[in-house]
Amino acid sequence: MIAKKTCRVAGHLFSFSLDEGSEAWGSLGNYSPFFVDVTPGDEIFDLEVVEDLDIKEKKDLYISHPAAGEQRIDIYTIDGGYLFEMAPLPDVPVCGWMKVSEDFSRGSLKTVKNEVFCINNALMLLFAFRTAGMETIEIHASCTVKDGKGFLFLGKSGTGKSTHSRLWKKNVPGAWLLNDDNPVIRLVDGVPRVYGTPWSGKTPCYINDDYPVGAVVRINQAPHNEIHKMSVVEGFASLYSSSSGLRALKPIADGLFETVSTVVQKVPSYVMDCLPDDEAALVCSKEVLAHAEDC
Repeated sequence: MIAKKTCRVAGHLFSFSLDEGSEAWGSLGNYSPFFVDVTPGDEIFDLEVVEDLDIKEKKDLYISHPAAGEQRIDIYTIDGGYLFEMAPLPDVPVCGWMKVSEDFSRGSLKTVKNEVFCINNALMLLFAFRTAGMETIEIHASCTVKDGKGFLFLGKSGTGKSTHSRLWKKNVPGAWLLNDDNPVIRLVDGVPRVYGTPWSGKTPCYINDDYPVGAVVRINQAPHNEIHKMSVVEGFASLYSSSSGLRALKPIADGLFETVSTVVQKVPSYVMDCLPDDEAALVCSKEVLAHAEDC
């Protein structure tokens, strides 16, 4: 028998279903804080885990070239939609295939192993692509909350986003972690708010809560601790590059552009050159907290 669950993330409803006897359910607790009991029909997308997929001719749309240790996700066009192929590492065989409709409202996922990895990635991708035109952006960032505001730390993998959040928690009284890898920003009545999600990377932090965005900070490794405010144009480039979405598709690219443009005009953006030490958190928090009330 198939079991179906519905979640609400950043105000958006979505559903996924798989065999009720699947062992994967025991490893999908990250969705529990987001489960809701609602009348079916209002979901923005639905994902079904299936035993087989009918895949015919496919054409390259986006072929990833991940670095060592990073996951691989390739995207193809097929008749009536798209095909995603995923693997946890660049040099291992594909373990999941997701066939989705052209508008990303329906998805079917087949896995041969690593089922939980595939389900998490499938749902995260569908959410990012489906909501791109809904004033919503999924961000590769670590998000810390302080004084009722969310502060997002951006940067390439390995630059120290998570470390900087931990340093805030250690050195800034009242600071705590909302999400450590994929928070979501959504415009609500024109106000950027950041939401916790079921996707938090290697840190188990799955909090169903949201706050106004206080600042967006790009973390750079450096031999010193120094923070600078960015211009709106610089802030746009920084946030846009960290947002998730298939830019090869114009509707998604346009949606991301509009939302990021609004966010950076309402929220200050900074670049933080820093060491992974206590002083970095103190320098950063002193600057951004002083101006967060202006948001």
